[in-house]
Amino acid sequence: MGIMDSIGSEMKTRNFSIYGQWTGIIAIILCVAVGIANIFHLNLIIIFSVICLITGLVLIFLEIPFLLRICPTSPKFDTFMRKFHSLWGRAAFYGVASLVQWLSCIVQATSLIAAAILLMLAGMFYALAAIKGQQFVGSKTLGGQGVAQMIV
Repeated sequence: MGIMDSIGSEMKTRNFSIYGQWTGIIAIILCVAVGIANIFHLNLIIIFSVICLITGLVLIFLEIPFLLRICPTSPKFDTFMRKFHSLWGRAAFYGVASLVQWLSCIVQATSLIAAAILLMLAGMFYALAAIKGQQFVGSKTLGGQGVAQMIV
């Protein structure tokens, strides 16, 4: 069974937390990319691009729980990350991150809108999972449920 087969079987579970996690993975890539691309503006967009870049880096540790086990992190950072291990916590984090990127449109419409949309979509998936009472199911491809339980 390859990675694509594993991802395909996970998508068939109809668990919105899996959809949120994979949307979050795409958001990581997009946040880092548009954060770097927009950092060269000569106005307030620089602030929003740095926030987007930091959001992408924090999301790496949120969505890939294996990294919290292998990367040296501080106890403060670990405590901060534990706040977002519930579905509502993740939905709130993505919602706030999306709102910040939407606010960048006040200054200037840039590619940060794509990050705002994707972050909003991931937050909606996590909120739907919480509303439906679904349990968080971590992708086996990204470290699985066992690693996530060891961290919490």
